[in-house]
Amino acid sequence: MSTSLNPLFYASSGEPLGYIQPDSLREIWFHTGTACNLACPFCLEGSKPGDDRLDRVTLEDVRPLMDEAKSLGVQQFSFTGGEPFIVKSFINILSYASSLNPCLVLTNGTDPVLSRLNQIETLVNSYHPISFRISIDYPNEKRHDASRGKGSFKKSWKSLELLRKRGFKVSIARQIGIDEDSATVDGEYRELFAQHGVPSDTTIVSFPDFLLPGSNPEVPFITERCMTTYHTEESRQAFMCSFSKMVIKKNGRMRIYACTLVDDDESYDLGGTLRESLGKRIMMRHHRCYSCFTFGSSCSEI
Repeated sequence: MSTSLNPLFYASSGEPLGYIQPDSLREIWFHTGTACNLACPFCLEGSKPGDDRLDRVTLEDVRPLMDEAKSLGVQQFSFTGGEPFIVKSFINILSYASSLNPCLVLTNGTDPVLSRLNQIETLVNSYHPISFRISIDYPNEKRHDASRGKGSFKKSWKSLELLRKRGFKVSIARQIGIDEDSATVDGEYRELFAQHGVPSDTTIVSFPDFLLPGSNPEVPFITERCMTTYHTEESRQAFMCSFSKMVIKKNGRMRIYACTLVDDDESYDLGGTLRESLGKRIMMRHHRCYSCFTFGSSCSEI
């Protein structure tokens, strides 16, 4: 194949692929590892008990990158998995991270959180605030538990209530259903907020089905023309890859990836340090890029 048709940069039609030119570095995501206490069939990370596609991190792994991020002016640290709270050293990681920046933790809110609530509570007066986003896929217990396991719905709501009562800010992550009326679904969550004593303006972050790692569905190419026709300079800067990076540990090595959604594609590996990753153009060729392009999805709350 000629260089001009390199699929990393060109659509099959020959048109240049769309891209994001990073505007700043405001947020760093840390992947704590793909191991999880649950085995949700739709998990975009393919996480399950004992999974080791991505390694579990330690404080020694992440501390140098947190220090580097702070020196670069990064404003927030966010954490995802897997389930972060099955990592033994996660409380220590979160303690150090929150001494530098505000932190957001994505969690399923089940046993790993409930079993460590006393440890988590010690962090409520950290120098910077820590908030939690709990996955509650549907505002219906039976439908939620069908994927996550019986009792998960109640456990997640219990964690949300207890974390909030202990002084932490909480939000919810949910699934976008096929042909749903989003306003109606969000209204059903608001009703649940009222039942559980949660403020009605609690943030709800909605996600489409991103498919399993390594999936390769046929989706339309996002070309440069798409990015300039349907997006402005301002809206392009709202894409997460414009202002954030993802840190993972793979095969014992810490690596920087372009986004939280593309750690299954090594062509998005931007290097071993944050400085090395700065300014690198992010090509919109992953099928999950199309989801962001279509739905405006963003894992960030900044």
